[in-house]
Order: sequence, then structure tokens, then C-alpha cells
Amino acid sequence: MRVSVILAHPAPGSLNHAIAQTAVDQLLRDGHEVSFHDLYHEGFSPLLPDDEIDADAGLPSEIAAHCEEIARADGIVVVHPNWWGGPPTILKGWVDRVMRPRVAYNFLEGDSGEGVPQGLLRARTAIVLNTANTPPERETTVFGDPLDLTWGRCIFGLCGVTDVRRRVFAVVVTSTPEQREAWKAEVRDLVRASFPIGG
Repeated sequence: MRVSVILAHPAPGSLNHAIAQTAVDQLLRDGHEVSFHDLYHEGFSPLLPDDEIDADAGLPSEIAAHCEEIARADGIVVVHPNWWGGPPTILKGWVDRVMRPRVAYNFLEGDSGEGVPQGLLRARTAIVLNTANTPPERETTVFGDPLDLTWGRCIFGLCGVTDVRRRVFAVVVTSTPEQREAWKAEVRDLVRASFPIGG
């Protein structure tokens, strides 16, 4: 399987980096073809310029390459912290620029863009791995877990990905080295279960 792994965290020594590397290592160990993007390290620009909005727009080579890769992916893994109930700006910009019309979704013929899009992504399974400093119970009861809606319904759900698996690792700020190792073991198990060998 071709699996695209997207990481969005500015600190190289972060738990997010360790989680992403754990996922990449497990995918490679299982024989998958992996494309890995550390958006901060690559200096990805999250700004969607006006001349890229149209579905027929000519795209910079970097964005065109991302679009081609995500369209060909059999699976997707996204790793990022929960910042203000959403992903970091750099990842939101990646969604804006890469999950675009005719790549990730299309509107049905005769629809002027106000309807429900038809998902185009080949991937049927995506994993979203989040870190947080809010206890999961509080995130759900107080905030309603907005990331669940963002990824499950608003992004992957509309782009044709039918199996969205999400795991939140919290509370990071008080976690011990032993807890972090246990979380990485969970990542390995989730990757194996989500993208089986020969799948």
C-alpha cells in the first residue's frame, strides 16, 4: 500500500515527531510504500493565494506534487497537536491547498458548488493522531471534541475516506517517559491494524 504521512509540529524533539516516526517505521517494517512530510521542516506555505482557488488553476510544482501524492495514496496518517480545538495553521493551509477540487473531491454535474461534494480520494482509511494537554473527558464534555468533526466529517468524510480512526494522546505535559513509550506502542498497533500487510 502507498501511505502518506503528514506531520505538523514545529519542535523536532516533540512527541508528535516521535509518534510520526513510529508510524513511518511501522509502515516500512510492514512493507508499505511511505511518503512522509514534516510540514514545518519543509517550510510548507499555508497561504492559499487567489490564483490557486479555481479548480483549473495552474499550481506550483510543490503543491502539484502534494496533490498527486495524496490522490494516489491508499492510506493517510496525520499527526498534529490540538491547538485551540484545531490543527496548527500550517496543516490547515495544507488542507486548503492540497485537498482541492478535482483532487480530493468534486461537485456533481449541474451543481454550482453549494451541494455535497463527491469524494475522490483513493484512500479508504485514515488515521489521525493528536496530542493534547486537555484531559479527554474535558475535551468531550466542555468543547465537544471539534477535531473529531473536523477530520471525520468535514475533511476526510467529504473526500471519500470512509474509515477515519483517531487517537488522542493526553495529557502530554504531565506524561512520563514510560507513558510515551506506551503511546508509541499504541501507534504501532493502530498502524498494523489499519494498514494490514498485503492489504
